[in-house]
Amino acid sequence: MAGCSTLNAVGAMLGSQVTFTQPQLQRALDRSFPKDYDKLGGLASLRLDNPSLSIPYDSHRLRLSFNIAAMALGSDVPIARGRIAISSGLRFDVQTLGLHLQDPVIESIEMPGLGNALKDSPIELVNIWLAQYARDEPVYRLDDSLVQRLVSRRIGSTEIEHGVVVMNVSQ
Repeated sequence: MAGCSTLNAVGAMLGSQVTFTQPQLQRALDRSFPKDYDKLGGLASLRLDNPSLSIPYDSHRLRLSFNIAAMALGSDVPIARGRIAISSGLRFDVQTLGLHLQDPVIESIEMPGLGNALKDSPIELVNIWLAQYARDEPVYRLDDSLVQRLVSRRIGSTEIEHGVVVMNVSQ
């Protein structure tokens, strides 16, 4: 039984593939949120929390949603609150030893009560944040024991198939 929990924590390594499940990725996200982002020289900031990740069985993209709050001029009082949903592929990044969003797309932004005059500002902030997040921050970081098992292997493509994330490795 202890071996099963280890595999659940680090990913199942099956020959030339390492697989990651939705619960593994969700736990990693839960540990790394909430997050605050200052943008536009401190004139605006975003707070994201309550991440929710799903990996549809019939898709090659995962789904990720967050609560979002946009604040202006260093205020802690949100000018807008809502929920953002994105879809994305994943890629492995050797610098962070993590799985990062690849080609993320905003599927929806729901910010009730946001006036038309301010509507584009939070969306622009979200686009800036999403590009930075995909570039710099992993959704999931490989742990030390998995990295040690992969040290003599070459990590190839990362794919989403049949409801799991598959990282292909070779000798």
